[in-house]
Amino acid sequence: MKKFDLPPARKRYFTLTERLQDPLDLMSHVPFRIATASNLLALNRDLSVRQYVDLDVREMRVLINIGSYMPIKSADIAYQSRMDSYTVSRAVTALRKAELVDFEPAPTSKKAKNLVLTAEGEVVYGKIVSVIENRANLLDDVLSQDEKALLCDMLARIESKAEQLMAQYALDQQRQGVELPADQKELIRWYRKGNR
Repeated sequence: MKKFDLPPARKRYFTLTERLQDPLDLMSHVPFRIATASNLLALNRDLSVRQYVDLDVREMRVLINIGSYMPIKSADIAYQSRMDSYTVSRAVTALRKAELVDFEPAPTSKKAKNLVLTAEGEVVYGKIVSVIENRANLLDDVLSQDEKALLCDMLARIESKAEQLMAQYALDQQRQGVELPADQKELIRWYRKGNR
């Protein structure tokens, strides 16, 4: 297994401060490193994606979720993507205004509505998916198939543990009488649903 490290220039430039007793070494801090990689991989930072559509990252993530799982409810997108429901709602509003997504009645409920792509949304989805699949193939070059499977497994375990920790803290706060915001209530709901 090849070992990759930070570029030497980053190591030289970012040295731990001596002004604090125990500064956090962000370069070996797993959550920080995941967030840093995620920032680099954000769809709206990729010019090859932006040439097809002028959407922000949350709108692209919602569009891709709708295209991949439609018909789908907003709440399910929030859970699957780990975005809060308010963020998803704002993205859906923007996507509807751009005529890329629409609602259709859910067969199980008269009130519920599912999200689907419009014809134009399908075109945009196809273009974005083509670009991100190509990028994924190029990024896969640094990993063997076994490493890729291991990375996906590790990320799933980290995500599951993070969800558990956040949900347990929210439950503790709720038991103490703290009024939880909607995103925390939703986190608890999905945590319970996933652990039945």
